[in-house]
Amino acid sequence: MFNKNCSCNMPYDMDPCNREPIMEPMINKCVEKEFIHEVKHCCPINTHVINKHIYNHTYTPMYTCTSEDVVINNDCGGCSKFIGR
Repeated sequence: MFNKNCSCNMPYDMDPCNREPIMEPMINKCVEKEFIHEVKHCCPINTHVINKHIYNHTYTPMYTCTSEDVVINNDCGGCSKFIGR
């Protein structure tokens, strides 16, 4: 970059041997990076079972029978009328 055959007899502003580097304005470079993270989530799921017990009631008639004996005495004035005749 610099001339190796520089002549230092030149004035300072013309002499490439004595010059400081010229500072240029800052160049900002933007680099975007993406980082993907896996975050595990625990999702508890509960199954609640309801057991329904259904009772259907049926009614069956049970028939019974009772009897009663009634005695009827038809006595036409008593038996004494027939005795001895």
